[in-house]
Amino acid sequence: MDLYDVMRTTPAVREFTDDPLPDEVLERILEHARFAPSGGNRQGVRVVVVRDQDTRCALAELGLPAARRYTAQVANGESPWNPLRPPGIDAATIEATQPPAQMSAPCRQAPVVLVVCLNLGVVAATDQKLDRIAVVPGASVYPFVWNLLLAARNEGYGGVLTTMVVAEEEKVKDLLHIPDPYAIAAVVPLGKPVRQLTKLRRRPVPEFVTSEFFDGAPFAG
Repeated sequence: MDLYDVMRTTPAVREFTDDPLPDEVLERILEHARFAPSGGNRQGVRVVVVRDQDTRCALAELGLPAARRYTAQVANGESPWNPLRPPGIDAATIEATQPPAQMSAPCRQAPVVLVVCLNLGVVAATDQKLDRIAVVPGASVYPFVWNLLLAARNEGYGGVLTTMVVAEEEKVKDLLHIPDPYAIAAVVPLGKPVRQLTKLRRRPVPEFVTSEFFDGAPFAG
């Protein structure tokens, strides 16, 4: 596929057919994804390929507590898991909330789930002393995750970047024998999409790009 076509037609895929994702195809996806950049080219990414159904279901279960909070906050008109605004609902309400089945279905149904980890011992977190949530370390792992999804699209497969299980990171690390100083950055179910979207809804460039200053004029080439 043309590169721009791949970029414009790679959706978040959460529903998969029963088609397998052969090892040789997955290896090809990983082979191309590995060329993503990372800070200092330190390449601190590690990937665990999970095919076992029991393990995939265990990952789905570990994502449910975060999914409950997400669902409860959305129902309350909040931006879920926002670092600047604590939940406006109590813990009992969150615990009683039943998240939609589709929030855990991808891990249960995809033929392959990739657990993407980042070695914190090799990242350069230049924002570590700022009074906010650190985001810079993600630069050394999320380009790789996006490359995975682009490569999967090119091969006729699809997936979705999920993070619900990260809220239960220690339990996930125990499940998969992940040592310190690795952090879990993403869980990516991959498989053959039930349907392939070709038109994605995204804001036009002038709505989020400005010239010279944040409050400058909208950029339009």
